[in-house]
Amino acid sequence: MSRLNVIFSASVTGILGALALVGAYLLILTAVSGWDFTLDQFYTFWYFIVSLALGFGIQIGLYTYLRRAIHRGDASGKILAVSGTTSTAAMISCCTHYLTNILPFIGIAGFVTVVAQYQIELFWFGLASNAAGILYIGNKVVKFAAAKARKEPSILEQA
Repeated sequence: MSRLNVIFSASVTGILGALALVGAYLLILTAVSGWDFTLDQFYTFWYFIVSLALGFGIQIGLYTYLRRAIHRGDASGKILAVSGTTSTAAMISCCTHYLTNILPFIGIAGFVTVVAQYQIELFWFGLASNAAGILYIGNKVVKFAAAKARKEPSILEQA
């Protein structure tokens, strides 16, 4: 696979990842609270939602590029999974206070109340997790590219 094909496929994968995250947000929020509420929340918090999705998409793209460039997986997928899960949780947190209508029967209404109170903080935590994931995977990509430029086996390829 040529370098251009690797970059293109990684970019497409990243875009699809970002769209999937927004789709999951819209689907879950609509299922819990209805379409009107979903639109209201999206309009209110669009800058968080779009930023979280873009960060997640960038991580997916970088990870895909790195994985395909060295023709094997790496432990950086763990960082991607953690920050992606945090992004999803932060985006969904904006609707959790509406789950209190049904969750008392399950017994976790207190948890939902706490999450709803810290909705903005969860968004910021999700953004920080995205930044950490991008820096981590980006650092791996830079090291890999530098080793390739020197025609040395990179640390990732030796592992």
